[in-house]
Amino acid sequence: MSNSIGMKSGNSQSGKRNTEKANRQWLWISIAPAVIFLAALTIFPIFNLIGLSVHAVEWEGGKAVYDYVGMRNFKDLFAQDPVFWVGVKNTIVFAVCAVTFQMLLGFSMALAVSRAGQVGRGILTTIFLLPIVLPPIVIGAMWRLLMGRDFGALNGIVTSLGFAPVDWLGNPSLALASVIFVDVWHWTPFVFLLILAGLESLDQEVFEAAKLDVKGFWQELKFITLPLMMPTIIITMVLRIILSFKVFDEIYLLTSGGPGTATEVVNFTIYRVFFGQDRVGAGSAMSIVTLVGLVLLITFSQVIMRRFRKGASV
Repeated sequence: MSNSIGMKSGNSQSGKRNTEKANRQWLWISIAPAVIFLAALTIFPIFNLIGLSVHAVEWEGGKAVYDYVGMRNFKDLFAQDPVFWVGVKNTIVFAVCAVTFQMLLGFSMALAVSRAGQVGRGILTTIFLLPIVLPPIVIGAMWRLLMGRDFGALNGIVTSLGFAPVDWLGNPSLALASVIFVDVWHWTPFVFLLILAGLESLDQEVFEAAKLDVKGFWQELKFITLPLMMPTIIITMVLRIILSFKVFDEIYLLTSGGPGTATEVVNFTIYRVFFGQDRVGAGSAMSIVTLVGLVLLITFSQVIMRRFRKGASV
């Protein structure tokens, strides 16, 4: 009797393992076409970019003529292209400043909405999300008009207060700050949305249990809300930093990199080299250097996340 029971148990376990194996195989088979397709769309352009970066490309009779130059494009980039490195510096300043303000404002807005009543929550959410639903071309045109030196609404307010009009986009010392302001206005709703989703997913039982130990809003924020929200905050911040390094729309629509190189950023430099100067090899070398920088940034962020999770689990 016991042997028959053992045989049935062994057969059921073996059947369960076979079923799980078949399910895994079916899972891999079902997603393999999508994985292969996405890998091809990612890998082929990168290898094509690497190939272009070691060539000088010229056009003769409507056809591309490739002249192998080895690492010359990279050597020229590091030794003879100061505009690109000005763009790197401006991009870093842009990303750090914009993301810092977006995180602070987005978290504050999400906290306010999460504590508002049902009516207030709906009204505030609608108002806060308006900038992100506008197309970039509309945002560029709108803020270019608002910041116009002669007829802009902002200078109308400034002159009504008795001050001289300000050249928000034409002054080298103000242009980058003005573009950062527009980017903060545009993308803070994105941060707000992610942080609000994180706040809404927190276990309210933790807050109820902590009411005996914490007193007041600030203690609750410091000792409960921020520690619980830290994974969401870090992921949101890393995502926004990566997207900020890819900024192009605001620069193209508002300043075109000017005045001078005051608002020059990496993506706009690459765009001008590719399409304005027709230097395909040099533009490809710039793109690869930028890609390597972003990969290092993503790797660094993943290391920080792992350490944070490891410390939180101890």
